[in-house]
Amino acid sequence: MQKFRKFIFWLHLIAGLVGGIVIFIMSITGVLLAFEAQITKFAEREMRIVQPQETPRLGPQEIFTKVQIANPKLKPSGITMYSDKDLASTIALGREGILYVNPYTGDILGEGSKKTRAFFHITTDLHRWLAMHGPSRAIGQAVTGFCNAAFLFLAITGIYIWWPKQLTKQHLRPITTFRSNLKGRARDFNWHNVIGFWSLSILIIITATGMVFSYSWANNLIYTITGSEAPKRPSSPPNQAQGGQNRETKIEIPTNLNQLWAQAEKTAPTWKMISLRLPTSQNQPVSFFIDEGKSLNPFSRSQLTLNPTTAEVTKWEPYEQLNRGRQLRSWVRSLHTGEAAGLPGQIIAFIASLGACVLVYTGFALTWRRFSNWKATRNNKKSN
Repeated sequence: MQKFRKFIFWLHLIAGLVGGIVIFIMSITGVLLAFEAQITKFAEREMRIVQPQETPRLGPQEIFTKVQIANPKLKPSGITMYSDKDLASTIALGREGILYVNPYTGDILGEGSKKTRAFFHITTDLHRWLAMHGPSRAIGQAVTGFCNAAFLFLAITGIYIWWPKQLTKQHLRPITTFRSNLKGRARDFNWHNVIGFWSLSILIIITATGMVFSYSWANNLIYTITGSEAPKRPSSPPNQAQGGQNRETKIEIPTNLNQLWAQAEKTAPTWKMISLRLPTSQNQPVSFFIDEGKSLNPFSRSQLTLNPTTAEVTKWEPYEQLNRGRQLRSWVRSLHTGEAAGLPGQIIAFIASLGACVLVYTGFALTWRRFSNWKATRNNKKSN
């Protein structure tokens, strides 16, 4: 067992050296992204809220018309409306960001905070694929995927390495409590063990869910273990920051958009939010993504597909009726970011990601001290 433990230790050390720098980048960007939603909402707080009026809200067709009259150069790619009478509607502008619109008057309230969204966009690109673009993006994603897998391996093997021989207070204290009187290697070792002990369970969740984004086999595993059929073409609601569309894509606003929207509201009468990604042709089926507020999952969405001509329902997939695999898959992102547990979960994910940065630092420091001691011992033997 001692030889096996030593073997695991060296694998742990090598994995840390190989993936350490990228793991640090993913960890520090994870820290910066932890409260993206709250920071973005705060930066755009003056545009998000409207004064409710006695007059009915405009339909999406009228909103698009008024927005295009006000600024003909805008290229909308989607629209999101809320049942909350105090919230503005948002129009996605492809990669250009989003536009806040008063749903009662159609007046443009302002664009989303470009600086805030640009910062998080760059940080997300760095987190996902090391900010590589074009054909190089696949390389960046492969590197971050590999290093995320290495981090998962480090977390699991770390448990085995520091697991005490006896679960007594004497043996647990060195790996669960910070000691302020230590310096050098002893301090790094204490920090590495204590932070690892308290954060590894969270880091395992973060890295395991990260595997789903990096590898198709990990994504398919969700459906396999739940005995569910995987969707042929996974869909997601339009990203409000990017609109879910390439800026080169031609967008068509259905001429009967109000009729289609009314059908969506009728199909899901308890809707809290309805998002529409505009189709690329008048004959393309129109898909709505609807949040009915029935699930604790912040990313739970029901999907409605309508005939673009008749507004008849061609497919209605309520979130609560999705198979277990699709429901579990929809939880992956919120588990990865900590949003599954609301603000407390985000705080925990933030602290764990910050701890991961310290783990990388102390891991490199301990390795360097080990190498320096080995080199010094070797030189002493040669001199003797």
